[in-house]
Amino acid sequence: MFKQRKNRTFKYEPRFSKENQTGSNPKEDFDSEDFVSKWKRQRGNNVRVKGALPVKTLILVLVLLLLCMYVLEKKYM
Repeated sequence: MFKQRKNRTFKYEPRFSKENQTGSNPKEDFDSEDFVSKWKRQRGNNVRVKGALPVKTLILVLVLLLLCMYVLEKKYM
């Protein structure tokens, strides 16, 4: 009468299963110079954006603002 939901199936293959390994040694396949060059290339692409003001400057401005508020309150009250 009503269609029942079927269980989901996935085609998952483990990354390092024994069936997927070929006869080669993973250290032989790894080319360290290629890895280093890729890493340096990616590192150069990341450009950091600095904040508008350093934290020390923000704290100094906050302290000065609080001081001014205190002085103005005492002067006009």
